[in-house]
Amino acid sequence: MPLTFRTLWSSTRRLTCHLGIALAATTLLAGPAAAQDAPRVRFVTSAGEFVVEVYPDSAPKTVENFLQYVRDKHYDGTIFHRVIDNFMIQGGGFDTRFAQKRTRAPIAHEGREAQAKGLRNTNGTLAMARTMDPNSATAQFFINVRDNAFLDHTAPTMQGYGYTVFGRVIGGMEVVNRIKSIPTGPAGPLPSDVPRTPVVIESATILR
Repeated sequence: MPLTFRTLWSSTRRLTCHLGIALAATTLLAGPAAAQDAPRVRFVTSAGEFVVEVYPDSAPKTVENFLQYVRDKHYDGTIFHRVIDNFMIQGGGFDTRFAQKRTRAPIAHEGREAQAKGLRNTNGTLAMARTMDPNSATAQFFINVRDNAFLDHTAPTMQGYGYTVFGRVIGGMEVVNRIKSIPTGPAGPLPSDVPRTPVVIESATILR
């Protein structure tokens, strides 16, 4: 269960101040220029819709893995099960009954390569969740809702690998910000950070 960057977050959250940044739906975030043919995916959720753009030139294995889960309808009916305001929202692993969905084999970590192409854990970017093993990412992803530089790659060590960024929200960031602000608590097998009003991914669809 890829929840282990809680330790990193807990050690840094007391050092950070609240960033009251609300991005408009069409705001493009800092980073590499968006490619004209970059794949886009629309997420329809119970809290509204948002669109992400992913970058195969920067993280090819990660992007193909993500898009295959979209094609397989893996995300349909899953929830955002971990929501922390001023940090990130995470989903893609549990259905509405908190049953963990089956996944394919994990993929190789591409954080360093993606970072070299300009992708970092900044506000609105899409990254893969994982366990302490850097090469353990499967289907779960998260969306940064602030700049989380401490999640970037710094060294090929257990603490330094960071989390692979492979896309960004290009529309509907106000929906993501709405989700991040939902009150949370324990639910199912999870001890905390679960939205008290469930946020369900009704569908994820490749637009191009």
